Amino acid sequence: MTNENKIRLGMIGAGNIGGVHIGEFSKLSDECEIVAITDIDQAKARKRAEANGIPIVTATNEELIGHPEVDAVIVGVPNQHHAPLAVQALEAGKHVLLEKPMGISGDAARQILQASRKSDKVLMVAHQMRWESVPLQIKEQVDRGELGRIYAAKTGWFRRKGIPGWGTWFTQTEQSGGGPLIDIGVHMLDLALFLMGNPKPVSVFGSTYAEFGPKRRGIGAWGTPDWNGVYDVEDLAMALIKMEDGSSLTLEVSWAVHMDTDNTPFIHLMGTEGGAAYRGASGKLLTEKFDRPSETELRKPDNDEGERLRLSRHFLACIHDGKQPISSALTGFTNNLVLDAIYESSRTGDEVKLNWNA
Repeated sequence: MTNENKIRLGMIGAGNIGGVHIGEFSKLSDECEIVAITDIDQAKARKRAEANGIPIVTATNEELIGHPEVDAVIVGVPNQHHAPLAVQALEAGKHVLLEKPMGISGDAARQILQASRKSDKVLMVAHQMRWESVPLQIKEQVDRGELGRIYAAKTGWFRRKGIPGWGTWFTQTEQSGGGPLIDIGVHMLDLALFLMGNPKPVSVFGSTYAEFGPKRRGIGAWGTPDWNGVYDVEDLAMALIKMEDGSSLTLEVSWAVHMDTDNTPFIHLMGTEGGAAYRGASGKLLTEKFDRPSETELRKPDNDEGERLRLSRHFLACIHDGKQPISSALTGFTNNLVLDAIYESSRTGDEVKLNWNA
């Protein structure tokens, strides 16, 4: 591929997740090049640029989005900024790779969805768990009909002591939108719906709890605490989600909880002809043969290139081919609708019907 055909990327956010994206796209140098970066911390942006040979460091997000050398924008900043930046980039004629969750709320996600529908550019949500090897193996079997009709699923991710960055934007509703539900719960919700075949959620009953964070307990190793900051999010969330086709999904996630857990994300699919289990780098296909339970082990290959690289390659392919990504604006909007409904159900104590008007 010639330089003229390479997709030129601009990175908004020079933090940890920005570094991850830069590292992965740098492995695809035949298809793309990272030409610009910006961050509110200009020193951090310049350091990333120098370390990775990025020629342009802009002073503002607006300057990067409007830069004629940038074809696509990667958004890797706190949740509250996702919608404004994604909408601005789409309106400027740029493709967008947007970190999860798509929006800080359903209303914010709706703004992105509407902007995406008006644009001919690609909007992709960076849900890397869809690209892990074991889920991809399971999805192949689901699509082949090997599990039959999936009528129920259970998913979750329990961290026993894992509150990130106490007092920073992670634990402030105004900036993050919530705690583990919107942080790691959105991953499990997204992946479960994807593996189930993307059924349409219609109602939610849920509860959230904050028993550790307000007491400054359950602190994890991720992020540097700001003890002058605020903790006003949950540390445990549980929900039952019902679909239009009659199937159901239970979702359970925590940053901190007193339970025996190995901190591994999980999904169980229950189908009429078989089931599937996912636990990180391993999984199982489950069925019955000759009146006996039968299991097939699933493993991540030793030479697996990694989910982040597959995600990055898919984004570039969608741009080249003009096609919708598998984690599209509609899937991101769906996730945000469900998350909002869980929070509302917890506040009211009632079941919440989802509002699909977009």
